Amino acid sequence: MLHFILSLRWITLIAALGAAIGAFLMFAEGCTKLAYAMESVVQQGEAAGTPAIAAVMQATDAFLFGLVLVVFAYAIFFGFAVDMPDRVRAKIPLWMQVNGIGEIKVTLIEVVLVYLVVDFATDVVEAETQLAWEMLVQPMAIFLIAGALRLLGNRHPEAHPDVPEEPRRASEASRTLSER
Repeated sequence: MLHFILSLRWITLIAALGAAIGAFLMFAEGCTKLAYAMESVVQQGEAAGTPAIAAVMQATDAFLFGLVLVVFAYAIFFGFAVDMPDRVRAKIPLWMQVNGIGEIKVTLIEVVLVYLVVDFATDVVEAETQLAWEMLVQPMAIFLIAGALRLLGNRHPEAHPDVPEEPRRASEASRTLSER
């Protein structure tokens, strides 16, 4: 029975493959938007300012989301399906090392925030008329989501680069002892 349950971890490969395919699609979408921006600049010259800026912002957003999907695919594959030796894991860049599902969730929230900020900025750039007060709903939502993320705390160990790892562990250990 235990062998069967442990073999179910290979189902996570479907999620990793889906994230990798999604990353490829986002990179293709970003290239398409950049091509549209270049085409509008070549055809219209300086008159293509606003549409070109919006297309470049959307392309950047697509590339960023594609990169995050690559990290998700990696994290799902090596975090849940395959055990990677510590010596191999040490060679992987810090930004690709994910230590659990909590970090994946926080990263997803951060990506949603970046997407919302870029989407709002794109909407402002594309707006040809005077902006209405209803446009403030999205920035307020961004602010509230960012506040909730801040309240959750940052789960990334490199979040405090000015504090060396050993003193941070010592302070966490002393805090744990004082709570007992």
